[in-house]
Amino acid sequence: MYTTNFMQGFYRRLPDVLPRRAACAGLFVVMGSAALLMQATVAQESRIDQLSADGEAQVIAWRRDFHQFPELSNREFRTAGVVEEALRGMGLEVETGIAHTGVVAYLRGTSERPLVALRADMDALPVTEATGLPFASTVRTEFAGQEVGVMHACGHDTHMAMLLGVAQNLVALRDDLPGSVLFIFQPAEEGAPEGEEGGAELMLKEGLFDRYRPDAIFGMHAFSNLHTGQIGYRAGSIMASADRFRLTVHGRQTHGGRPWDGVDPIVTAAQIITGVQTIVSRQVDLTRAPAIVSFGAINGGIRNNIIPDSVELVGTIRNLDMGTRDMVHERLRTTVSAIAESAGAQADLEIIEMYPVTANDPGLTLQMLPTIERVVGRENMVEAEPRTVAEDFSFFALEVPGLYLTLGVTPPDVDAATAPANHSPLFYVDEAALVTGVRVLTHLTVDYMSGP
Repeated sequence: MYTTNFMQGFYRRLPDVLPRRAACAGLFVVMGSAALLMQATVAQESRIDQLSADGEAQVIAWRRDFHQFPELSNREFRTAGVVEEALRGMGLEVETGIAHTGVVAYLRGTSERPLVALRADMDALPVTEATGLPFASTVRTEFAGQEVGVMHACGHDTHMAMLLGVAQNLVALRDDLPGSVLFIFQPAEEGAPEGEEGGAELMLKEGLFDRYRPDAIFGMHAFSNLHTGQIGYRAGSIMASADRFRLTVHGRQTHGGRPWDGVDPIVTAAQIITGVQTIVSRQVDLTRAPAIVSFGAINGGIRNNIIPDSVELVGTIRNLDMGTRDMVHERLRTTVSAIAESAGAQADLEIIEMYPVTANDPGLTLQMLPTIERVVGRENMVEAEPRTVAEDFSFFALEVPGLYLTLGVTPPDVDAATAPANHSPLFYVDEAALVTGVRVLTHLTVDYMSGP
């Protein structure tokens, strides 16, 4: 309205300003160019939305196929084949076999730069599905020496389907794209099998970002704690680092009736468990960022009257700040060693660093918030609380500026606070959410390329 009124007034005063036509010529050019640019932008936005709507049925079909035939980490062979076939069918340059089963595709627009990376994860979980969906998984396989069901209980089927939908959109827009796109279909986000490497870390180790160095990377995760159509965002730390540890307490075996003849690793382990709780409660500045140290299993001894030689414990460490993470690791080593020594025992502690903190680049987040608002509306934007689950998107975001969003997938008539959570055998996705994800990721890509 402001621009329209200004122009009307300008035209009414045109006879008065004609003598200054040389100066006015520049103004006409600028204003005309701005108007044309605005018209082109609106037209492109409408085209993206129309392409997304037209491709919705195909995205849902892809999602149902992935859901019905899930595969575990580093075993995504069929999944990778479906992804590859779809990408090649779009005419994209495709690489396969990255980090075992990963697939990447390159879309060259009108310019090499900026290069935007978009990432989806591919693997499913050892969970037996209980949703009763007509396309529910009936796949069974072996995991950790046991026969298990396999289910896309964390939404990775939706991530792949949405990214294929985005690729389809951007291929249609190729001639107008002021940049290029790298589509990353990443295996083993849930963690590689014991003794194997995998996931984002291995893709980078194999040189993915040496061959293609993105200017920014975007990702999206389906979550049941938000309703369909809602988008969760947060600048800074959004998901925790995740590390695991293995602790063996060595004592000296003896008769249970004569504990003084040996060193009791069970009592020592109990003291360690209690002592470790003070790391978070008394030594971590929790006003800076939350931290967690949890023991998940303890194993030792075989008989009621035998004090064993050793006890084994395993657990997890979670942090939302990388500096806190280092400090917790150091304090854990010190606490374990000191308590064991005080009891005459020996402790062997192994900390296995897995995923860093997933942190959204603050500048990139601020830059892209207007795009998200335009696509879903301010009422559907939710500033997300940090989560103590982990994501190996974090490795990519350590290399280049990253923005990782969450997508609500719980129907509006269901309480999102009580909906079955990710990793549940009842985890349910409202497929109406998928077109929202496709639209958001497509608009983010195009808007980022077009500049702030």
